[in-house]
Amino acid sequence: MKNLLLTSFLLSVALLSNSVQAQNNDTYSTVQGDLTVHPINHGSVAFTFDEITIFVDPFGGADLYSEFGAPDIIFITDIHGDHLNPETLTELDTENTTFVVPMAVAEQLNVTHEKIVVIQNGNSTEVTGIPVSAIPMYNLPENDPESRHPKGRGNGYVIDFGGEIVYISGDTEDIPEMRALEGIDIAFVCMNLPYTMDINQAADAVIEFQPEVVYPYHHRGQDIEEFKNLVDAADVDVRVKLRDWYPE
Repeated sequence: MKNLLLTSFLLSVALLSNSVQAQNNDTYSTVQGDLTVHPINHGSVAFTFDEITIFVDPFGGADLYSEFGAPDIIFITDIHGDHLNPETLTELDTENTTFVVPMAVAEQLNVTHEKIVVIQNGNSTEVTGIPVSAIPMYNLPENDPESRHPKGRGNGYVIDFGGEIVYISGDTEDIPEMRALEGIDIAFVCMNLPYTMDINQAADAVIEFQPEVVYPYHHRGQDIEEFKNLVDAADVDVRVKLRDWYPE
């Protein structure tokens, strides 16, 4: 009887966990089928699209990715440990994974050259049929020799999922290149001090480039409810989606 009760309890916990995770996800229609957004942890997000699984900056241990199979593509934005995280990468099945990275990350990755696609700021490529562009990400002022994120080292990404255009900011302030973006359907915009920008800078940038949907992410310690209030108060056609990026 005790074993039966324990089994029932564990099953209930698993079902509750799966239900909570499902509530954290969002699905969007594209001309190539559904794109599902899976917020994972801090600056890490997963996408499932056209039978392809994609991780961005996998961090926090492989258990957070246990609902997925082996990733087909991993995007990494920068060399810092919450983006290029060797512990998590070692635990994941990346035998057949293509890594899309800036050169600074490629120099530190412990994988074969054939599995790495290096893309620098301003360049574009196609990976597994998915168009990708590398967007600058950096701290202001851009010529600060002590910058935590100097211009040219890391990548933000613009990814075309069957006509649904997704922007991943990486670690950036409200730089001109972000403000100049056009036609973004879904944006993931960072906001945490002192590493990137505050909610006021992030909101102001979002109000300018006006993605259809924005997810505040990489926001540990920031008031994302107030970020949403700032964007909503501007009366622009931008939906702010608040999700749980910091699972216990």
